[in-house]
Amino acid sequence: MIKPPEHIAIIMDGNGRWAKKQGKKRFAGHIRGAETVSEIVEEVARKKINFLTLFAFSVENLSRPKKEVNLLMKLLVSSLKKEFKRLNENKIRLCAVGDLNTLPNSVKNELMFVIEKTKKNKQMILTLALNYGAKEEIIEAVKTISMKVKNSIISPEKVDESTIISHLYTRNLPPVDLLIRTSGEERISNFLLWHIAYAELYFTKTLWPDFKKEDLEEALSNYKKRERRFGKTSEQIK
Repeated sequence: MIKPPEHIAIIMDGNGRWAKKQGKKRFAGHIRGAETVSEIVEEVARKKINFLTLFAFSVENLSRPKKEVNLLMKLLVSSLKKEFKRLNENKIRLCAVGDLNTLPNSVKNELMFVIEKTKKNKQMILTLALNYGAKEEIIEAVKTISMKVKNSIISPEKVDESTIISHLYTRNLPPVDLLIRTSGEERISNFLLWHIAYAELYFTKTLWPDFKKEDLEEALSNYKKRERRFGKTSEQIK
């Protein structure tokens, strides 16, 4: 029988469409989506899944209208302040990956505060992908490795999978077992490209603000029915 996933990653999609269906402004969808984050994080921790990674803000999101980007950043700060106590109560450690240096100082300061204050928690590691793009992550890793090769810090013959992993933003994360995307879109959108090489993909039409514990359970039930072969035959893994 397939083991429960150690690492779940979620592309939280559909906030804007949810708001439109409700006859509300887009930001109302982001507010409701933040509430869903809180509910799902607690449920994943309750199920004793070790890693949860959420695609919170992509590099491409920066091209959205400036007003929406600013509101999203303010929402992130307020959410971190609101959830800080709950993270500690549930023994959840917060981490973040992406180009964090380009985040507004208010966001970065609050983020680093919560990361520091939760670093000893061991129930689950919650990682927020912020200002993140997997292509950009791999490009930066290649640049760093190339400079180390040039300066004879690393031998070209020694560059292998572990070398690349150790230079990624996501170096401390294990491979993704289950990738969930909400809203009916069926694409990866430049998210964790290295770590999802052998992930099971699950797409649901449910918009993120409507995603409940029951939807998570359905995704996990679907995962349990999969046969994870990692390139081998069915006979080899039995």
